[in-house]
Amino acid sequence: MFTSTGSNGLYKAPLSKSLLLVPSAISILLTLLFQHYQKFFAYNLQAIKEDFQIWRLVCGRVICLDLKDTFCSSLLIYNFRIFERRYGSRKFSSFLLGAWTLSALFDLLLVEAAQYVFGITINSLPSGFLGPVFALFVPFYCSIPRVQVTQVLGYFSITNKTLVYILGLQLLTSGSYIWILALSGLISGICYNSSILKVHRILCVPSWVAKIFSWTLEPIFSSAEPTNEIRVGMGATVDIQRQQRMELLDRQIMMSQVAQMRRQRQQQRPDFFCNNAASPNCSFTGCLPPGTLERCCVERCIECLYCYRASHILRSLQLTYLVS
Repeated sequence: MFTSTGSNGLYKAPLSKSLLLVPSAISILLTLLFQHYQKFFAYNLQAIKEDFQIWRLVCGRVICLDLKDTFCSSLLIYNFRIFERRYGSRKFSSFLLGAWTLSALFDLLLVEAAQYVFGITINSLPSGFLGPVFALFVPFYCSIPRVQVTQVLGYFSITNKTLVYILGLQLLTSGSYIWILALSGLISGICYNSSILKVHRILCVPSWVAKIFSWTLEPIFSSAEPTNEIRVGMGATVDIQRQQRMELLDRQIMMSQVAQMRRQRQQQRPDFFCNNAASPNCSFTGCLPPGTLERCCVERCIECLYCYRASHILRSLQLTYLVS
């Protein structure tokens, strides 16, 4: 279901683990045992604007009061742990801090815009750590490669990212005004990810704060290295084996793109055919006559990497990196 990048579990993702355990535990306790304390975690915009209860911007935007939102956001945070492994805990926490702060500002602006344009009065929004979760879809869309898994009815592609988007859509439709949180989260993610107005330099976690948390909380939430993973390759160290696993994933991505491009070209031109007018230097037959767009079976071209005609076809398909 989820993106197969890196190790399983929460190894090298202590912040993601803390975001999974602590808010989920508090949400379950508030739902089952301490219902009379839920009012302190409500995201009440009217109380913030009229009574200046600024503390609700913190309490109301951390803990989910709906268990469905808790479950969906926890699954998404578990999937997005790959960014903590890629960026490091400090940079990942800086992104969450920046997205959380910007989404609070955009929440208020979008509520005022909805009231001014549509005449909708919104007094409260769904509570929880939802703004940064939606903001993480921005780097997920931009930086995580898309690998096709299968096709439905021959037209709809199912990739390694499809069910993650479906889970985000489920979270989006769980409440009446949660679209405001989603929109503000996406806008804040775009602003932080694209370095608009140098936000990443202003809203960041200082190094001394990161050191304090690494000394105190990281030993509590750190996870042991998984020992039951399938070893890929014959690397002498674990890091080399992980690098080989990533290279294997890259090869799967490239082959998926080649197969998808081949299917698209076959659908565009049904009269696609191969003949025997091959070049003397070519080790296979099946190329089109000279003077036309040279297209043939891409898999056979990959097998003939030292053939000039094959490399020419791969360059025309923008896949020259397979030849190098």
